[in-house]
Amino acid sequence: MKNRGLKKDFFYLFGLLLLVAGCRNDRNIPDVSDIAVAVKIQRFEQDLFVIDTNNAAAALQQIETKYPAFSAVFFDEILDADNPKVALQGKAARVVDFTQDPFIRHLYDTVQVVFPDLEAIQEEFKQAFQFYKYYFPDKPTPTVTTFVSGLDYAAFIYGEDALAVGLDGFLGADFPYAQYNPGNPNFSAYLTRTFNKEHLVAKTLQALINDLAGVPTGTKMLDLMIYNGKKLYVLDKMLPYTPDSVKLEITAAQTQWLTDNELEMWSYFIKENLLYSSDYGDIRKYVEPSPNSPGMPPEAPGRTANWLGWQIVKAYMNRHPDTTLPRLLALQNAQALLDGSKYKPKR
Repeated sequence: MKNRGLKKDFFYLFGLLLLVAGCRNDRNIPDVSDIAVAVKIQRFEQDLFVIDTNNAAAALQQIETKYPAFSAVFFDEILDADNPKVALQGKAARVVDFTQDPFIRHLYDTVQVVFPDLEAIQEEFKQAFQFYKYYFPDKPTPTVTTFVSGLDYAAFIYGEDALAVGLDGFLGADFPYAQYNPGNPNFSAYLTRTFNKEHLVAKTLQALINDLAGVPTGTKMLDLMIYNGKKLYVLDKMLPYTPDSVKLEITAAQTQWLTDNELEMWSYFIKENLLYSSDYGDIRKYVEPSPNSPGMPPEAPGRTANWLGWQIVKAYMNRHPDTTLPRLLALQNAQALLDGSKYKPKR
């Protein structure tokens, strides 16, 4: 696929809002109610799938006028409609074929049933963006555009902090994703259980946070777990009322297991000399999505190192409360952050 600034992240979804007044004081959550943000979700897919197929070229021109930046990404990069090897009969014909494809049409129709409106999700984004503006005051408020891609993309960032959400990636755990692409690891059961409304905002925000964080500067597991821990810390600040299980994309029971076994996980990584290992084959399941963590009980989810990285970052920020989130993300030395955290796992 061509890359003209498309920053893609697969299947990033949202959190359940729990407005509990007591939590605000317990977790020192700032009051952001006075921060004004304008959030309007643009439904690109609704405009695209009702185009006049008898006058497709003119209809596309109207869509491109309404969605100038996103149209360039969607038509040129996702559909590859400017590629004569793909769009054999031209751009307009390629787009019409896409919207009339039975599978794509089924996805679109299902999206309209599952998401007849996005008012509740818009409110979730609004509060998240209020926290975003609180912690990153110099950043513009992101725009949000929805689309249907045929299960190829669920969320990505493009342009200047513009977010795109593929609603066909959020149709619920009962939707038969694997049936349409057998063998695709992106549609494994432990992942598709999170392809729902509850996870939509959190996963979409991860695309934004990935962009803020840049790329990891080291290859050791410590580098990766601190890098991912920083991103979880920022996500938690933007969604303070969302359950950790949603932010971690695991079950509530697995989240509790992590809390109950913090010392054991830390001891295991030290015993197995994994903290400073750069052998990605050995460390991959501890930092990437996985149904389990090798060497740990079956109750342990994957990405256990990321959760520990999050706890280390929390410890560091508790000891350095004047550190802003932009400054935290700019800290590149994982060992220095670990040392500065004086992290001690809970027994």
